[in-house]
Amino acid sequence: MRIDIPEGQEPIGYVWGDMVPGIGMAAANFSLSVYAHTTLGLREFEAARLRIAQINGCRFCLDWRTDRDGEKVEETFLDAVTDWRTTDAFDDRTRLAAEYAERYALDHHGLDEEFWGRMTAHYSQVEIVELSMSIGSWLAFGRLNHVLGLDSVCVLPTH
Repeated sequence: MRIDIPEGQEPIGYVWGDMVPGIGMAAANFSLSVYAHTTLGLREFEAARLRIAQINGCRFCLDWRTDRDGEKVEETFLDAVTDWRTTDAFDDRTRLAAEYAERYALDHHGLDEEFWGRMTAHYSQVEIVELSMSIGSWLAFGRLNHVLGLDSVCVLPTH
């Protein structure tokens, strides 16, 4: 870990909440809002989120599975995200979510008209904005956790 955490403090809570409360709490609220207010289906949501987790290398994010009313994606879903181009486990929306996440993170200048034609055929403008904001949140905060070494010491919460 690259940040000193006082004895007895939970690393993410301390860094996000106590160290820079004016910024950290706003960031935490944004991050939580992505989960609390999403209108996206669980599979496309998780495909984009997990693709960003893979790119970021955030261990906490890779281990996390979004739970919606007791429903989570299947155990093999992460492998399908890895193979998003060829997997038969994804419908068009889920595949596009993984593709968008990857291109958003690695080649946002390469999002061309052909891509946008496919996106707008499967997602509304509201869904595209929501997915874009969600991906931005995961990209920024997953990298923050990984760069500061927080993902190596975090324990997943139990619900």
